[in-house]
Amino acid sequence: MAPVIDVHTHVVPSGWPDLGSPDDPWLRMDSASAATIMRGDREFRRITDACWNADTRLADMDADGVDVQVVLPTPVFFGYDRHPSDAARVAGIFNDLALEVTAQAPDRLIPFCQVPLQDADAAITELDRCMANGHRGVEIGNHAGDRDLDSEGVITFLQHCADRDVPVFVHPWDMTPSQRTDPWMLEWLVGMPAESQLSLLRLCLSGAFDRLPETLRIGFAHGGGSFAYWTGRADNAWHQRRDLVGADSEHPPSHYAERVYVDSVVFTEVALRVLLDVHGPSRVVLGSDYPYPLGERPAGHVIRSSDLTDDTRAQLLGSNARDFLGDGRTAPS
Repeated sequence: MAPVIDVHTHVVPSGWPDLGSPDDPWLRMDSASAATIMRGDREFRRITDACWNADTRLADMDADGVDVQVVLPTPVFFGYDRHPSDAARVAGIFNDLALEVTAQAPDRLIPFCQVPLQDADAAITELDRCMANGHRGVEIGNHAGDRDLDSEGVITFLQHCADRDVPVFVHPWDMTPSQRTDPWMLEWLVGMPAESQLSLLRLCLSGAFDRLPETLRIGFAHGGGSFAYWTGRADNAWHQRRDLVGADSEHPPSHYAERVYVDSVVFTEVALRVLLDVHGPSRVVLGSDYPYPLGERPAGHVIRSSDLTDDTRAQLLGSNARDFLGDGRTAPS
């Protein structure tokens, strides 16, 4: 039986140091099995040892019927607001510590690195170092300050990933807070899906996808946010206002939907069907956002409970992820 592969999980190394800057994230260890990610003197997120303890992670994977996890950085540690050389140092620390976690089960835990995305040269240097050290892909935020995915520096980095055959996983982050989104986690419930839609539309409408090779393997977290549900509106604008919306891209946004992978963290069969209709059954991969509470546990329950053909279910649970990661690289030994 083919392995079940979860492409969207996160890690926080327990050895993460206090880097000294007031706004840098640091880890307050509350007990042997619990900690709090801090931003200065403010609590950002309470976490458990599932973030760093491979034994806990593997036990949860077994309970959820997951054979392999892709282990991603937690975006709050990206350091995109720092000077590029400083961000490169932060990325290096995180990436090396994360390898210590995944090395405890190399046949089941696949490490992805982070890079200083605000500087293309520094990002490429760190990516190459990490790939040589055992990382299998890279996670990036959907923007680095004002640099979105269609900026020249990010395009240069994505082109390098395509040339090196490195898969890229894009995670929304750094949503702009406001009084309107402060209550009830609306920054996460509304802002996060909007961030992914914004970045996907920029890749489509700017002509970035026309410039990037189709061999680029790029995936988006949380089902690609709002993109799939509003592709019709974007297509209509592309056709009706070519002077403003369609001037820079060769095709309407829906044309590029099958250029990207999206994960299945959408919680309902109805939403999953939309992803399959828009992106195609070969582009939806299993994700969970493990071990965070806004994720989907147990991983894959929507896929398993949906009225899918056996072939489509097998694609979503594993074979699409193998394509995203690279053929023949994911089967447990």
